[in-house]
Amino acid sequence: MNLLVIDTTGPACSVALRVPGRADLLCSEIMARGQAERLAPMVAEVLAQAGLVPRDLDRIGVTTGPGSFAGTRVGVAFARGLALATGAETVGLSNLEWWAVEAGLADGEPVLVVHDAKRGEVVTQVCQRECARPAALTQSIADALSWLEDRQDTTGSQVKLTGSGAHLLDNGPERASPGLTALLDLAATSQSPFDPPKPFYARPPDAKLPGGHRPEL
Repeated sequence: MNLLVIDTTGPACSVALRVPGRADLLCSEIMARGQAERLAPMVAEVLAQAGLVPRDLDRIGVTTGPGSFAGTRVGVAFARGLALATGAETVGLSNLEWWAVEAGLADGEPVLVVHDAKRGEVVTQVCQRECARPAALTQSIADALSWLEDRQDTTGSQVKLTGSGAHLLDNGPERASPGLTALLDLAATSQSPFDPPKPFYARPPDAKLPGGHRPEL
């Protein structure tokens, strides 16, 4: 299976390609803006490096959040358009599950993934061998800390923390972003059939269309 994955939900524009029998091709560029303009050329460059054309793709994986509002929309819209043009299947990939895979989800130990949603809130999800969907919860940092303390008091064991907001609960250093190899693994092991990818936001967007309607993808 020729597999392409895309992530534009964070401070980078990233694509990765996995072709059977070859080393993975990983490409990531840090950028605060310009992901919409850079994404298509980056995908073309990676495909050219592998000697493939878009119609050679079998599956396209794309991160659906939680992450930045604009970046998430860019990636999901591009992946859906590319899948429509090429006939490849497309799978939406949870950022929370991506973090969990990077942290060692296959080990079987419970992992609490924490996304920093800003404004004193986090998005949390408990994963053990898999991340049930939908099971993410947006809550205050105080509520998340209370849940974590209760869980550890009840079980008598520490819960592994990961994610962009893990440091808000354990006062440790910020975690490095998960690697693209883990994202490829997540996309490769996802089981079809898939629903069309849709963005997952920590909260409704602040922007509204005329008439007070919130934008939808």
